[in-house]
Amino acid sequence: MKKPVSLLLAALLAAAPLSAQVYTEASDLTLIGKIIDTPNPYHRVDTVRYKGFTKGENLQVRCPAGLAVLFRTDATTITLAADGDFTYQSNNTMRLASHGFDLYIRRDGDWLWAAACAPAPRNPKEPMTLISDMRPGLKECLLYLPIYSELHSLRIGVPEGASLEAMDSPFRHRIAVFGSSYTHGISTSRAGMSYPDQFTRHTGLQMLSLGCSGNCKMQPYFADVLEDVDADAFLFDAFSNPSAKMIEERLFPFIERLQAAHPGKPLIFQQTIYRERRNFNTAVERTEAAKQHMADSLMRIAVRRYKDVYYIKPSASTPLQESSVDGIHPDDYGYYCWSRSIEKPLKKILRKYGIR
Repeated sequence: MKKPVSLLLAALLAAAPLSAQVYTEASDLTLIGKIIDTPNPYHRVDTVRYKGFTKGENLQVRCPAGLAVLFRTDATTITLAADGDFTYQSNNTMRLASHGFDLYIRRDGDWLWAAACAPAPRNPKEPMTLISDMRPGLKECLLYLPIYSELHSLRIGVPEGASLEAMDSPFRHRIAVFGSSYTHGISTSRAGMSYPDQFTRHTGLQMLSLGCSGNCKMQPYFADVLEDVDADAFLFDAFSNPSAKMIEERLFPFIERLQAAHPGKPLIFQQTIYRERRNFNTAVERTEAAKQHMADSLMRIAVRRYKDVYYIKPSASTPLQESSVDGIHPDDYGYYCWSRSIEKPLKKILRKYGIR
């Protein structure tokens, strides 16, 4: 009879650390990166209010890509319990990015990576240890949410007796970013590695991501959302998904709608990056070259025709083009290169509008 008792005791002891956790709903803390208010705090767009999205777009804008939670704790262990719909599966994006959570802790003014975790595929609601065995003392934490999974609830747990509280955001201003899979963060290894996320950590300027993989084509129903966004500036990765013909048809009407809704606010467009698939594929080369040529031609007109419209050209590659995951999307280092390549020209433009 001793063996079953021992097994029961071991099971109880194993469960004890989780049962001793005190949980706080993440949305009761400080959320950053949120582009517009929604009934579900982890959604990016209220798809009941805004209509016209395709089924795929509807799912994407309900995923919390680019959202992060700020909190302060003296705990040595942090546990997460998530409830949501985990749907996206892809060979080019790790689960830690599409389904997982990515933790940074501030040290000497810099955000240092600390830990990442993702729900178990067979039991996604099971609590998971994000990090353990940290030194005692107060820590300022920045926790990124999954880029391609819908969240209904996220509870952050610390041991009984430890503190967990919201902290004021150290990030300044509100820069709305509408873009493609690049802005969404596809092919990143962790949830906090998209170029808007890296730019926010590097500069302290808060980017609000509305990245929608494959679906940033300057559609009128996305403009409906952007017209209602409260932001100091707008940044667009608008030439990566649409064809050259779409760019020609949609660019100027898109600019004019947003200028009417946000007079005096800078509208900054980015050229699409070089996709390595075009290195040896002649059909891809023709398509990509046509898109880039159309964007360059029209933006030369746009920056002269419209006040407060700008055009910058990012780079997300190395000289030998080794930063691509699949010939389309950069890896983490490629997104780092993108973030750094736009930092100087973007900050120069933003300074004209008192955004520092």
